[in-house]
Amino acid sequence: MAIYDIVHLTKYYPSQVEPANDDISLTIEAGEIFGVLGDNGAGKSTLIKQMANLLKPSSGTILLNGKPLDATPLYTPSQIGYMPQSGLALNMLTVGESLYFTAHLRGLSRQQSQRERERLIDRWDLGEIRNKPTSRLSGGQKRLVLLATTVTASPPILILDEPTNDLDPQHRAMVWEHLRQLNGEQGTTIIFITHNAIEAERIIQRVAIMQKGKLLAVGRPGVLKSELNRQLRLEVIFSPQFPPTLPIDRAVFKRELAPGRWQLLIDHGQAATYIAALTSAQYIEDFRLSTATLEDLYFSLATKQA
Repeated sequence: MAIYDIVHLTKYYPSQVEPANDDISLTIEAGEIFGVLGDNGAGKSTLIKQMANLLKPSSGTILLNGKPLDATPLYTPSQIGYMPQSGLALNMLTVGESLYFTAHLRGLSRQQSQRERERLIDRWDLGEIRNKPTSRLSGGQKRLVLLATTVTASPPILILDEPTNDLDPQHRAMVWEHLRQLNGEQGTTIIFITHNAIEAERIIQRVAIMQKGKLLAVGRPGVLKSELNRQLRLEVIFSPQFPPTLPIDRAVFKRELAPGRWQLLIDHGQAATYIAALTSAQYIEDFRLSTATLEDLYFSLATKQA
């Protein structure tokens, strides 16, 4: 069953010539974990803000469970937990107070809100900061509190804008695991933006790839990556003053991640040639060969679009 039907959605901001979202049509099913990938300025945040009824489209329609987002004033807030990139609505309260009042505002009784607060403090590793004002937390701590308030009272849909920004590797892994559990145990529909395609690939069931306001591709990662199945990802780390000489031809996609660090997409049949060249080259610090990732698919599609 479709939980979102988006048809010919277009959004222009005042004084901008190019649309932030350009004729987007998209369906998201109930119970999906749906990711939105794209570079800065691709229109990802604009899209999900419209899905959360925080921005009005210039044209096009969005239906939530078959109804317009503004069917009634409280319709969208009753269905969605929305997490922005930054900001805390209750930033003058302590962490524990923020969770309690969020639960109460979402319809739980006082006792239920107290139990929900304790459950979330334990689940999201917030015990040490429960009595701190949220305005005095570090960036990573604020991110965890924002996540916890978003999932408070278990809304059926979560819309998350960069949920793992500012988090250390341990807490990033915890966030993905908790989201996977929410989806598996409660059937929560999860829609999120992320720049970390490699991490997100572990949880995404379907993905939309955006560039310059348009959809480049929508589908299951494995299906979308099928065109890269004959390719491998090769990362090369070397002394920046002495770049290696490699058998790179026009068919090989190469990008420089940083000085002294290249990433290439090569065919399976080329692997032995590249390994031999790297093994015999001087000033090579490390190289890694792996199957192509969702990130590789994004850059491949973006390059073709350009």
